[in-house]
Amino acid sequence: MNKNTPTPVRRGRPPKVARENADTKALLIRTGLETLTEFGFSATGLDTILKKAAVPKGSFYHYFKSKEAYGIALVDAYDSYFIAKLNHYLQQSDVPPLERIVNFTQSAIKGMKKYDYKRGCLVGNLNQELNHLSDEFKTRLLQSYTSWQNLVEVCLNQAKQQGTIANSVNTPLMSEYFWIGWEGAVMRAKLTKSNTPLTLYTEMFLRALLT
Repeated sequence: MNKNTPTPVRRGRPPKVARENADTKALLIRTGLETLTEFGFSATGLDTILKKAAVPKGSFYHYFKSKEAYGIALVDAYDSYFIAKLNHYLQQSDVPPLERIVNFTQSAIKGMKKYDYKRGCLVGNLNQELNHLSDEFKTRLLQSYTSWQNLVEVCLNQAKQQGTIANSVNTPLMSEYFWIGWEGAVMRAKLTKSNTPLTLYTEMFLRALLT
């Protein structure tokens, strides 16, 4: 081709490189979430996830510098998803505050049933592996719990304002108590393959608020 000949204009769709890169990273995140809500982070090798996602190891390290960086990215993604879910239920102004909490727990029960109680909370699962996680990882998990607690606290404060629960209820402590107990109930539900622990915990939490 003569050097003075203009370069042909590419017709049709633009190059897919950028989109494919984004898709590959999203695929790794999605596959990791599906895997780690069922299996432990330390016990799950990268090869297992990469094989499931059909992504070569070289591509993985293009997006994540290490397995730990990948794990933190998974927590970020799960946290964003979970906060959106909590907001959906806990910020419904046309629903009484305590009923919003019940609606959230019922939704979680349906989700666990759907996957035959094999999947749980990613943050709760990782919380069982603290001896194998870095301080940065632990801090990120704690940040998730704090964010979730804050959302429950707002809901409980609204219940207090409406006179549903007594003014004496310590809403910051009760919101922390909710998540401490709920994560335990999730693990027991996985063990027993039953929604009974989740239902029982929800009932006892509400009783504690109303006594």
